[in-house]
Amino acid sequence: MSARSASRSRHTAETRIELSIALDGSGDSTIATGIGFFDHMLTLFSRHGLFDLKLAAEGDLEVDFHHTVEDTGITLGEAMREALGDKKGIRRYGCCYLPMDETLARVVVDLSNRPHLEFRAAPNTPSAPNFPFTLVEEFCRALASNLRANIHVELLYGRDGHHIAEAIFKGLARALRDACEIDPRVKGIPSTKEAL
Repeated sequence: MSARSASRSRHTAETRIELSIALDGSGDSTIATGIGFFDHMLTLFSRHGLFDLKLAAEGDLEVDFHHTVEDTGITLGEAMREALGDKKGIRRYGCCYLPMDETLARVVVDLSNRPHLEFRAAPNTPSAPNFPFTLVEEFCRALASNLRANIHVELLYGRDGHHIAEAIFKGLARALRDACEIDPRVKGIPSTKEAL
């Protein structure tokens, strides 16, 4: 594994998750969660973030998708935080406006070590045909809390539930890619506190 990589496991009464990530990858992924649409979202998250991601998840899908999606976000956040190490030299901030046909989403990230999710979308935002839109927010919240990042997601407009979810996942990937990247001009930790 590369220097900025990590593996995490999460085993509960509801899910069993094995995950590894390399931040300085090429976007290769092997993903199996048992939820086809979620696999698609995580595959494009890996590709557009240039993160190498391996994920195997088993969850209580007979109940619903919630536990698997949330626990995947938790595990991914923990692994990314470990892979970032002391955060020396990172850009820290990332921002992406992501168009997907009729949809436009904005995602802004600060790897601040202060977890917060601001998720703004209209109450009647449509879901993808087989994936509730509320789970997109649940995934982002679990990721932000466990990565200990400040993440702002805003759906500026959109009509198609598939496109909306895809724009958010791709925007999240691009914003995180920028925030995680090493900037040769950054000396030490990018904070006047000298700690993140």
